[in-house]
Amino acid sequence: MTIYLCGFMGCGKTTVGKIIAKKLGLAYLDSDEEIIKKEAMTIPEIFDKMGEPYFRKSEAETIKGFTGHKAVISCGGGAMLNYDTANYVSENNGIIIFIDVPFDVCYERIKGDSNRPLASQSTREQLLERYIIRYPIYMNNSTVRVECDCSPMESAERIISAIKLRRV
Repeated sequence: MTIYLCGFMGCGKTTVGKIIAKKLGLAYLDSDEEIIKKEAMTIPEIFDKMGEPYFRKSEAETIKGFTGHKAVISCGGGAMLNYDTANYVSENNGIIIFIDVPFDVCYERIKGDSNRPLASQSTREQLLERYIIRYPIYMNNSTVRVECDCSPMESAERIISAIKLRRV
């Protein structure tokens, strides 16, 4: 099974994803890291030189390329906003976990992060608006929603429990 973690910037996809992979004995992959390797540029450089639409296209291709891997995959915050990508993943036995974390928690983790172009170039109000717009899309495009306003270890345990319930 391929487990895709989605959610807003700063929800803990990377931190929690690594814990889940270790606990389940699966590989860990990060879509942003794969894009950085493939493009030989940082995400801010990709946004600056190629633009966000180019990044989103590369992101969708990367996510689709992970299909069939027995792995936990941390997706960029915008990856599962694309219905076609989410649908492709679901049709190919992927499970999409929406890591649901309140905006204020995410904001505290991402404010001023120069590696996140959308966060570093936006005000708190703009990020909140983006969060509000994205939330129902994450809900619609995910297999399971897990509330994770807790420690990374507890978040991982909650997600593992949700995955086990889905497999039964």
